[in-house]
Amino acid sequence: MTFDRFPLHERVRAGVDAAGYTTPTPIQSKALTDALAGRDVLGLAQTGTGKTAAFALPLLHHLVDGPRGKTRALIVAPTRELAEQIHVEIKKLGRKTGLRSATVYGGVGKKPQEKALRGGADIIVACPGRLLDHLSSGVGSLAHVEVLVLDEADHMFDMGFLPDVRRIVKQVPESAQRLLFSATMPKELRHLAEEMLNDPLRVEIAHSAPASTIDHALYPVDPGMKQELLEHLLDRSEVRSALVFTRTKHRAKRLAQRLGRKGYQVAELQGNLSQTRRQQALDGFRSGKYDVLVATDIAARGIDVTRVSHVINFDVPDTVEAYTHRIGRTGRAERTGDAVTLITGEDAKQVHAIERTLSMRIQRITVEGYGGDAVNRCETRPGKRGGARGKGGRPSGRDRGQGGRPQPKTARPEGAGAAHPTDGERSRDGGTPAHKRRGGRGRRGGSGRRSGARRDGAASREGGANGR
Repeated sequence: MTFDRFPLHERVRAGVDAAGYTTPTPIQSKALTDALAGRDVLGLAQTGTGKTAAFALPLLHHLVDGPRGKTRALIVAPTRELAEQIHVEIKKLGRKTGLRSATVYGGVGKKPQEKALRGGADIIVACPGRLLDHLSSGVGSLAHVEVLVLDEADHMFDMGFLPDVRRIVKQVPESAQRLLFSATMPKELRHLAEEMLNDPLRVEIAHSAPASTIDHALYPVDPGMKQELLEHLLDRSEVRSALVFTRTKHRAKRLAQRLGRKGYQVAELQGNLSQTRRQQALDGFRSGKYDVLVATDIAARGIDVTRVSHVINFDVPDTVEAYTHRIGRTGRAERTGDAVTLITGEDAKQVHAIERTLSMRIQRITVEGYGGDAVNRCETRPGKRGGARGKGGRPSGRDRGQGGRPQPKTARPEGAGAAHPTDGERSRDGGTPAHKRRGGRGRRGGSGRRSGARRDGAASREGGANGR
């Protein structure tokens, strides 16, 4: 199947060709025909499944031959990072259409946004808080919006944005096409979908399971040795680019500083940073200037970096949904990736909840000298042996600690959809580890803690992330 089967406007198709997209992903294949015909859509899909193009292409197709100088399409996103990501995709796919796109979110000056809302842009990608600030001040109008998109709607619910979203929806004409995309569907969000969508096409792509291209592993560790184990993992040769998640802003800052002092090429991404510094961190991570990005959940749905080889949960996320969204930063567009979670004895309840909800047993890998009592306390029910072979996951990749034996690799489950063409698959083994690139530190030796690895029995709301 190719994009030729869809009745895209010739200038939109030219943008698809220029972007190098040839094969639709599953959600694009299921949603595009109805969306192009103007039908409302309710899409349930994880990040990394191609859903941005699933709403961007119909939006561009609908607007390309219409009048200019008005806000004719509105895309609402929960975070600045996600808004920028969508904006970049709109510009890429719409490069031949002449349509103008702009972002509206907090942390930056209002003047350019005011110009965009007063007719300088046809498409607005906005965070709820700053958009309502402008509208309540009489800047801009949604009276001419023809297409409304809510992206990552469950994240907006988690962040307390649902009242703001409802206020925005009320200002959009009833005749507008509405598309709502979400990874999960809590009860409150289901009510919103019923209120705003008219006879929608419902598209569901593995909404409860992580992408099948991701390897999962749990590493038991004593709480006081988390950073040492993290460094041990970062030192492995297959770790090309790592996104490390912490639970709080302060821990992200401290951890990034400590890794920087050890010689890692590291940046931080958390809510206390200015928008300029956050963008610099993201751009540096995308370009390869930084090999490690330490982030809070503010980044879980706003980072689209295909070069991420490993997601490492330094802290176990608070919810199963947060786990899914974090690890969705790797294994994108059908590339393979690794999701590693450091677990202490106190994390047993949440680990069991993740495995139960995802219907998968996640492999434990113990690096000698680090595990402590977390090994037994984070075990699941007796009799459940073997690797992570449940829905949506593959057995974990190799652990290459000193003296550790490699874990066996198994074939990826069938059923993964086709993806956009990539700019070259990353190597899973060999190459230069993250810590040795651009003058990073070498491996440390002589520690008994790094003597080997074995298998045993074989994811807070971020303050300041709302874009206000």
